Amino acid sequence: MADDSKTTHFGYQDIPEDEKAGRVHGVFSSVASRYDLMNDVMSAGIHRVWKDAMMDWLAPRNGQRLLDVAGGTGDIAFRFLKRAPGASATVLDMTEGMLVEGRKRAEAEAMADRLDWIVGDAMALPFEPNTFDVYTISFGIRNVTRIADALSEAFRVLRPGGRLMVLEFSQLPNAGLQRLYDLYSFNVIPRMGQAIAGDRDSYQYLVESIRRFPDQESFAGMIRDAGFEQVSYRNLSFGVAALHSGWKI
Repeated sequence: MADDSKTTHFGYQDIPEDEKAGRVHGVFSSVASRYDLMNDVMSAGIHRVWKDAMMDWLAPRNGQRLLDVAGGTGDIAFRFLKRAPGASATVLDMTEGMLVEGRKRAEAEAMADRLDWIVGDAMALPFEPNTFDVYTISFGIRNVTRIADALSEAFRVLRPGGRLMVLEFSQLPNAGLQRLYDLYSFNVIPRMGQAIAGDRDSYQYLVESIRRFPDQESFAGMIRDAGFEQVSYRNLSFGVAALHSGWKI
């Protein structure tokens, strides 16, 4: 009898699809309390520049309704609402511990009347079709079990004229720079994870997951396949990260 069970990757491991969500949940539950600090240390604060570049391209407007998926501690939602005080935002994440940390931040209290926090799955969003004007996901799409399903859900919940924007680690177009970046990633980041968050294994997974994620052109193709139009991307820091944009037309 043929074995038709589906597998996916968890870093460099191949595992059954139905195990990945639980493993990813474990990773982010483990690092939640130190997640923001580790982001600053790992990137020397450059992740903040990338997120500001995301907002510059997104150009938030009053009256818009944002869904930030894998929104964790609220970084993107806070930035969006600061630029558009008349907008509203929903932060969705599969890990409640990340949302708990987000609610503790000063920005969360100041924006409480315009901000919702929901535990949910990117592949099965608990919202009606045509609900949001903007869908963002930052450093989260690579952790989804089936990326194509998450992109299809993004398309479903966006209103016509709505916009998808993805910020994710990517691949450097220069082989020499990529080798240097890999040396840093695999040798330094897990050690930082152990020293700062007390968790080497979770950061080893995060580094491996970056290497398994599709390159810029391949991911742009996946966004088009989900139904989005006018798909484009911009490299950040030579391609260490990339912003992908698409429209539901």
